[in-house]
Amino acid sequence: MHFLKHVISLLKEVFQFAWHHKAWWIIPVVLVSFGIGILIVAGETSAPFIYTLF
Repeated sequence: MHFLKHVISLLKEVFQFAWHHKAWWIIPVVLVSFGIGILIVAGETSAPFIYTLF
């Protein structure tokens, strides 16, 4: 839970920076990177359960 709090704080700071400096190109980069990170973590955690099915 402590890690999640830091991630949310980091995302909040990035969006505030983009808003303040009008750097709108940063928002899609951050969202795509975050999405790829979630897919990697989800793929690594589900692999052991898939192997037990076969």
